[in-house]
Amino acid sequence: TPENFANIPGLGVQGTVDGHAVLVGREKLLAEWEIRLPESLARAKAEAESAGRTAIAVAWDGEARAVLEVADAVKETSAEAVERLRALGLTPMLLTGDNRAVAEAVAAEVGIDAGQVFAEVMPEDKVDVVKRLQAEGRSVAMVGDGVNDAAALAQADLGLAMGTGTDAAIEAGDLTLVRGDLRAAADAIRLARRALSTIRTNLFWAFAYNVGALPLAAAGLLNPMIAGAAMAFSSVFVVGNSLRLRGFQGA
Repeated sequence: TPENFANIPGLGVQGTVDGHAVLVGREKLLAEWEIRLPESLARAKAEAESAGRTAIAVAWDGEARAVLEVADAVKETSAEAVERLRALGLTPMLLTGDNRAVAEAVAAEVGIDAGQVFAEVMPEDKVDVVKRLQAEGRSVAMVGDGVNDAAALAQADLGLAMGTGTDAAIEAGDLTLVRGDLRAAADAIRLARRALSTIRTNLFWAFAYNVGALPLAAAGLLNPMIAGAAMAFSSVFVVGNSLRLRGFQGA
């Protein structure tokens, strides 16, 4: 069990284990402590990153001792989810703290253009990317599940937190996707668009009824019985049109 444990956002962790000061994270974290990777570990790190894996440096007592290789298993449904988002007229982007080689390998696997990959970004950099896109006049939806995603989720026009992620991400997001499946993001956007379309249709007919019927009623040209029936029909139409959303199913 570590003592004096600390998480350094975007860099790694540090703590004391059995009296040894331990650092685990990016090479940049070690560099802040004036620790350099020896040639053998630097070569292992380069080989891991060129193979599309994340390399995590480990040091204790002031010396780099190991490089851990970690590979994210891309879910089988992720490529389909990206295609669904693109079919909705959206531009999928990948925003990650991993090195560029890993990020581009994952992007190629799921179908995201290389030009839409933002790699090696710190948590605050993720916020800056979102702000920059918003400054270009874009509406930004951010999907995330980690502590490092929380600030960007809060900044985005729509923050979608994965229900299987951290509490920080869930608190920062506007909407929590219960399933740990990126396809749920596409389903949520489709449902929101369907709901907005239904609202607009209901408002149109409600206003159209009143604009058409009120002048006739004021002029005494509309029988009260017909007016009452029309009002009832208007309410039934609005409720019935809204109930159509109950039949919504994800693609």
